[in-house]
Amino acid sequence: FSRTLNPGIRWVTYSRAELDYPVVVAAIFVSGIGGTFQYGFSISVMTSPSAFINQLVNQTCVHRYGVHLPEGQLSLIWSFMVSIFCVGGLLGSLVASPLLSRFGRKRCLLGNNCVTVAGAVLMLLSTTAQSFEMIMAARFIYGVSAGVGLSVHSIYLLECAPKRLRGMVGVTVATFASFGKFLAQLLGISEFLGTRERWPWLLGFNGFAALLQLSTLPFLPESPRFLLLDRGDQQACERALRKLWGDRDHSREVEEMLEEKAAQQGIRSHSVLELMRNRSLRWQLLTVLVSYLALQLCGINAVYFYLFAVLRAAGIKEHQLRYAALGTGLCETVTSVACFLIIEKTGKKVLLLRGYTGMSAVLILLTITLYFQKHVSWLPYCSLVLIFLFIFCFASGPAGATAPLAGDLFTQQFKSAAYIIACTINWICLFVVGMVFPIIVEHLQAFCFLIFLFFCISCGLFIKFNVPEIKNLTALQIAAEFQKMHAKGNESKTTEVNKFPTQETKL
Repeated sequence: FSRTLNPGIRWVTYSRAELDYPVVVAAIFVSGIGGTFQYGFSISVMTSPSAFINQLVNQTCVHRYGVHLPEGQLSLIWSFMVSIFCVGGLLGSLVASPLLSRFGRKRCLLGNNCVTVAGAVLMLLSTTAQSFEMIMAARFIYGVSAGVGLSVHSIYLLECAPKRLRGMVGVTVATFASFGKFLAQLLGISEFLGTRERWPWLLGFNGFAALLQLSTLPFLPESPRFLLLDRGDQQACERALRKLWGDRDHSREVEEMLEEKAAQQGIRSHSVLELMRNRSLRWQLLTVLVSYLALQLCGINAVYFYLFAVLRAAGIKEHQLRYAALGTGLCETVTSVACFLIIEKTGKKVLLLRGYTGMSAVLILLTITLYFQKHVSWLPYCSLVLIFLFIFCFASGPAGATAPLAGDLFTQQFKSAAYIIACTINWICLFVVGMVFPIIVEHLQAFCFLIFLFFCISCGLFIKFNVPEIKNLTALQIAAEFQKMHAKGNESKTTEVNKFPTQETKL
């Protein structure tokens, strides 16, 4: 009762819980640095050295072919270099599930680090070899690694954490992605690695993060759930639990896992095609499709992919670009950490609705300030403030509420197919944004954000009128809420269906 009155008490409770599980806390940091951190770092790292990379592309073409590329072709190569990361991410997310089942969570993370190191080596040698194609290949490899890491990181942590810490663990997955974006911007300033001589080391920093995890992860145990449910090794599971949760009796937790394994026997996982054909899950599937489309097409990744271009359009001076970009990453990181209490207290529908409503209002104001900033000297600073507000609205709502939707809305037999659909949409939309946004900026200029405004408003309206609140509901209860909201026919049939369980209970 006291937790509901004072959210600060809940924070203190979680802080004390962390002290009881120091190995779990270590697992959070070790898995995070090679997991979603790599995704966030790769998203924003290309912003700072963009001018130097374009120079390398031009120098390579002049040296090989004696041709100086026009601006349009250079922009196309740059866009493909940024977006090929998403192609690798899609491939990585598709192969993550069979890799997890065959090699386990820990081995999968270790092998994934070796892939990242290979990409980092290509990045570091790109200037020496005068080859921008090596940067493209490295970005593709980074994408594969990020696609695998996004899945493995979250699954490994959730399976290693006790129930009382799983809420906190879920937030840290998003927090490490935000921290990766921030650190990429911090290292990209001229005082660190954002110089003509050191920018290859900035792009190769993913390799150092991978080596850090590669040297520390072997000291942590494999996921206890994987050892028991997939390998059938109860003794190894108990050893892992004692190492993670302390030297005490964990027989109750083992019994719960065995009960879950027995309950899942005979339940077949359905394919993506079967999920799409299932009419009873139509609205849940539409909710996932719309939410993940809006998550990538709301404009947040366009801001990070081409942050300097956005800040230039906002009127920020050239020597201030890196520091303004640094502020955006810090804003999302701080908001992501603070979002923990909000997510615990507020329903996902409210979070999504508030987030997209706020983002829509900010995009309208941002378009106005961009259009009139040449006529009013102080409007560029308003544009910068609005960019920060846009990131705040995203981080405090859609960023935390969208990711778990595929697991929340579907029962166990449909979850795998739902996650495949969600990941596919995520990476395809990210690729489209990376390829198309520079062209949008070039042709629409001050009105470039109106396209993202359309997706924010559309998603907000869809959620308001077509999605029920799902807070503290099981997948079966959520299905009943969707059916109640979208029931066709007269009320008598709906009432009859709703009353049937009560009559059956009385009998």
